[in-house]
Amino acid sequence: MLENSDFRIEEPDLSSKYDVDLIRRFLSPLGFNFDASAVDYSIILYNLNDDIVGVGSFQGKVLKYLAVAPHFRETGAFAHIATYLTERVMMEHQQAFVFTKPENISRFVGLGYHHIASAEPLIAVLEFGYSNITKYCEYLKSIKKLNILGRTAAIVMNCNPFTLGHQYLVEKAADENELVYLFVVEEDKSTFSFVDRWNMIQAGVQHLSNVIMVKGGEYMVSEATFPNYFLKNESQDLVTQKQAELDITIFCKYIAPVLNINTRYVGTECYCSTTEQYNNALKHLLPKYDIELYEVTRKSIQLNDCKEWVSASKVREALAKGDTNRMEQFLPETTIQYLQNGLQERVKEKLEVCQLRH
Repeated sequence: MLENSDFRIEEPDLSSKYDVDLIRRFLSPLGFNFDASAVDYSIILYNLNDDIVGVGSFQGKVLKYLAVAPHFRETGAFAHIATYLTERVMMEHQQAFVFTKPENISRFVGLGYHHIASAEPLIAVLEFGYSNITKYCEYLKSIKKLNILGRTAAIVMNCNPFTLGHQYLVEKAADENELVYLFVVEEDKSTFSFVDRWNMIQAGVQHLSNVIMVKGGEYMVSEATFPNYFLKNESQDLVTQKQAELDITIFCKYIAPVLNINTRYVGTECYCSTTEQYNNALKHLLPKYDIELYEVTRKSIQLNDCKEWVSASKVREALAKGDTNRMEQFLPETTIQYLQNGLQERVKEKLEVCQLRH
């Protein structure tokens, strides 16, 4: 228990149904659907009369579920919770993120947060700390290549794992542009780790001298730019759209100008509605920043007199079933060799334990 003259902070036990229900009952009328499995740490702020004034949580670097009861919003309660959680996050990381409604931006700016971008009227993302968007842009400048002719493309890929379809898209962009920056999603939430995905991609594009691989960091399709925990009352389609807009706005405002990117390549989406919505958001937003979008028809292969679209999800499905022959139909030789180097069995075991997103 921690105290100051007006409030005291208590740390609830997130394994206790009573404590979790207490937080849920407080947050529900304020528009939050509290998920204890999606946080690492929570606090409850009380006043000296033992009334719950507010609550807050974080997961990794991201502050979540930060809310104050309406009749306490003119007090220092909000700043007390936000400052305490930020200090806890900064003890382990060099930055903290927060997502809020745009009307709350000034509250966090007043505590030292920097506003990165918004997707009106639902989401604003802010950050705090030493490792920030400016540092990431410095990293981009360090790998930037001179391109006199001016056609510079970007591709953002997860590659879980790297398939013939991914390779086809990169080769097409490399053939049509003087320079291609290939951003690899760095978030480690996929079946294959970031290190393994990076190595597979690197092996699969090594024959393309004008392709530069780039770490996506916190700013390219990461958990930091895809929040949804405080948009309880909005439709899932609208949430997905606004999340995509937030991610794309950050790309257009900060990343593309540093590397002089003027085109972006994506593959057509046949399976994942979220990716399809992301591509639609790209079509809407990129022209506002004078960036062209090239949507390339997904690569297909002929199998048993039938055309099949190449998909990383099909590879994972075949891997989980132990169908090596079908799996290898969708992969370049470089990925096959990488998998055969001991990774295939480890990933198969992982897939048997849990079903992860692609």
